[in-house]
Amino acid sequence: MSQQSVSNGVGTLYVVATPIGNLGDFSHRAEEVLRSVSCIAAEDTRHTRRLLQHYGIGTPLMPLHEHNEARAMEKVMAMLRGGESVALVSDAGTPLVSDPGFLLVRECRRQGVKVSPVPGPSALVAALSVSGLPTDRFCFHGFLPRQRHARREKLDALRNSSATLVFYESSHRIESAMADLAEVLGPQRRGCLARELTKRHEEILDGTLAELAERVAADADRRRGEFVVLVAPAEASATDGRLELEADRLLLLLLEELPLKQAVSLAARLTGGNKNRLYQRALELR
Repeated sequence: MSQQSVSNGVGTLYVVATPIGNLGDFSHRAEEVLRSVSCIAAEDTRHTRRLLQHYGIGTPLMPLHEHNEARAMEKVMAMLRGGESVALVSDAGTPLVSDPGFLLVRECRRQGVKVSPVPGPSALVAALSVSGLPTDRFCFHGFLPRQRHARREKLDALRNSSATLVFYESSHRIESAMADLAEVLGPQRRGCLARELTKRHEEILDGTLAELAERVAADADRRRGEFVVLVAPAEASATDGRLELEADRLLLLLLEELPLKQAVSLAARLTGGNKNRLYQRALELR
């Protein structure tokens, strides 16, 4: 049943995006919606209560999470059929993106209850926009499997993907996940690691998967927080690998004839590569 056939007197389910860190990213429309609805269905009511207190919103809360979604859905549907409107929020970002709410939205669509998005923050889109990796085609895979064997099987199946790969990862598994990414997808494949987006300790790292894995393993602070991991498409990575080999050959030839700084400067001019990266690479080669 389409939304055009929604019955009169039936409420609306608003799917509301909330900040992923910085509370200033909460939109004026989202605030208005949360004030106007009869109830807010929240993944974690304690977490959402802090947001409501910050904005002085007194709307009642009810829990809706992965363990009670089926039961909570019945209560929400009854409210909607009775003409009340309800807002659905997750702990951070846009609901249903690796968060609960799918069963509720699907049931609303099935019964002809209007579902209206209130767009806003999304860690997935935020990380992709600053990664420097191709954005014309990407595929979001949520959280990687917890078990190492299953995780490596999943990555192996994605090895030849021509889209930028995007994953979420937790602080508990980021070190082992990065090690598996480098080993299964290739140590020279390009990637980006976005940590604690919009928060005080926001950090966005790029480099090869091997470099990123090493930086995470070497610094305990880089294993804290919430992570978005992005991996370049296989085709782009193959091209990058060829370019790196050509740059290495050129550097080796120049280092035989010129001082280090001159060799790096000339290599940067000839290849268009980053001079700082070429300098570090020249030190390794020498």
